[in-house]
Amino acid sequence: MVDNQHNQVQTSNRPKPILMIPIRRCGSHALRLRLNFSPEFYSPYPLHIVDFMPLVELYGDLSNDQAYFQLVIDLIGLQNATMVKWDDVALDPVCVFEAIKDQPRSPHVIAWEMLFQAGQKHNVKVVMDKSLDNVHYAAELVSLFDDILFLNVVRDPRAQINSINRAIIHDFDTLLNTLTWVKAQDVAKALAEKYPEKVLTIRYEDFLANQAGILHKICDFFGIEFSESMLDVSSSQEANNISVLSALWQTNTSAPITAYIDKFKKSLGTEEIEIIETIASEYMHYYGYEKMTKAAVNITDEMIEGAKKRSELKKQQAWIDLKANDPRDYQLRKFRADYINMVKDRLLRDKLEVNIHSPSKNQKAA
Repeated sequence: MVDNQHNQVQTSNRPKPILMIPIRRCGSHALRLRLNFSPEFYSPYPLHIVDFMPLVELYGDLSNDQAYFQLVIDLIGLQNATMVKWDDVALDPVCVFEAIKDQPRSPHVIAWEMLFQAGQKHNVKVVMDKSLDNVHYAAELVSLFDDILFLNVVRDPRAQINSINRAIIHDFDTLLNTLTWVKAQDVAKALAEKYPEKVLTIRYEDFLANQAGILHKICDFFGIEFSESMLDVSSSQEANNISVLSALWQTNTSAPITAYIDKFKKSLGTEEIEIIETIASEYMHYYGYEKMTKAAVNITDEMIEGAKKRSELKKQQAWIDLKANDPRDYQLRKFRADYINMVKDRLLRDKLEVNIHSPSKNQKAA
């Protein structure tokens, strides 16, 4: 998406960029909320630009100022449509566009400029994007930002997939979510091997066992000071605010519960655990997680196709249940989804109008 891989975004007078990777439900909010106690650090609720990426090609040639400015406007609109707003930040599309118009053009440049400008308003030296799925765009991000760092948060796949299975943002099937988990780990591990100085890998379980030690390690990697206040998340206003927005975030106001490490044993059946241990076997060994089963399930294409059909039905039911049981969470998520669909419909409509008014060469010849 970047025309010149050697062109990089200017580093003067902007915070250092950090991306947390590689997949959601790893304890990322617990870490982000604690790190936000540092006056040198800023990480607002993530934009999750991955959901917007399928629309980017509809903008056409981003070297066209009009098309690129529209993308700036729409990404700022996406931030305004997100579940959690960025406190004391009102982004101006003109200011964002003017700051990056002469840099490599990419939706990632826009998203990071939004974060840079928000960070500058908070007078910080480091900003972090918790859009973990952006690990799949890591190569482009490294080409854009020579000082970018990555916080790679690993969690026992059985516990993480058990959590993912309950989140409306993913599939509703253990097999599918384990495949997604492994793909994310593949990219993160390759990134760490290629750029060892740019990637810090921690295990969430180690954080649970030693909060201060792991937070010290992260702060040293980021180049910020550790603060004792990070150990008392109950005093975080943001943690208290988001805890009432979604059942997925209710525990963010309390200290980590180490007993949750094995919570998956009560939620997942033996067959599901063996599926996870089979698919994620290499990474369980690599990161030091002991298996409970023989991990010898034969994963077939038929199993995957069946899982996709079941997951789609469960997802439809999950939206119905969310609307009935947690209408605020439903409305906030639906508003964001509706916004993305609205932008998509507008782009398709604009593209159709252009095609109507600009007939092809064959049509002209006829």
